[in-house]
Amino acid sequence: MSEEVEKTSPKKKSSAFEKMVPFLLVLSIGLAFLVGTLLQKVKSLEQGGTGPITTTGTTGTGDQGTGDQGAAPPPTAGGKLPEDQASKIPAVSAEDHVKGSRDAQVFLIEYSDLECPFCKRFHPTVQQAVDEYDGQVAWVYRHFPLDTLHSKADKEAEAVECAGELGGDDGFWALLDKIFEATPSNNGLNLDDLPGLAGEVGLNQSSFKDCLDSGRYAERVEADYQGGLASGVTGTPGSFVVNSKGEAWFIPGALPYDSLKVTIDEALGS
Repeated sequence: MSEEVEKTSPKKKSSAFEKMVPFLLVLSIGLAFLVGTLLQKVKSLEQGGTGPITTTGTTGTGDQGTGDQGAAPPPTAGGKLPEDQASKIPAVSAEDHVKGSRDAQVFLIEYSDLECPFCKRFHPTVQQAVDEYDGQVAWVYRHFPLDTLHSKADKEAEAVECAGELGGDDGFWALLDKIFEATPSNNGLNLDDLPGLAGEVGLNQSSFKDCLDSGRYAERVEADYQGGLASGVTGTPGSFVVNSKGEAWFIPGALPYDSLKVTIDEALGS
């Protein structure tokens, strides 16, 4: 009995494959470009890149939104801002967490994400500036969780606010330092460890857990985020150096101390 199945001859297979080669080549190039673009976007967001955010969530709710809605144009990286852009940075108020003197000549206002590896790298750099300028520079910490990249960052931001409620500014900064010390970044911290970390810095774990579970600081975190967005912040860390005249300079990403010092000196001398 003859087999009633048509088989492609080796020659026909070779010919069909040759016709597909150009298509496969174009497809491979397109996929490589797409992957490269996505990787660059993630890196830009975490380094305080100057492109508009397009995939951040509205903090505190977990709902995804579009980060560039209502955002100011991104500041010029590392440069002094025009007066109209500087005026968009929310003024330092009694509600802010400030390390150093509130009468300092310069405020370094940092918008940060507790799961951002570049924020973790920048954290001791800002501390060094506060220490070495001895009263001339104060550090203002504000929340800017990139929750589509770091889903745990919102709750960690609420956690340090709870620490501030229970332990004042000392409690806030102590838990902030402890979380950056403990997390490997990029969603690496187990949120169940937060009460234990709070206990390590001297806070009552039960009271801390009650505060964190209540979610009462979600709106505060969201307000910080929206203020950063209106200022033109597009990634973390995104920081501003602001002097007593209201002049402002944008600090993109985790700059090394020597580069940060150049901007601080300019702000002090202006």
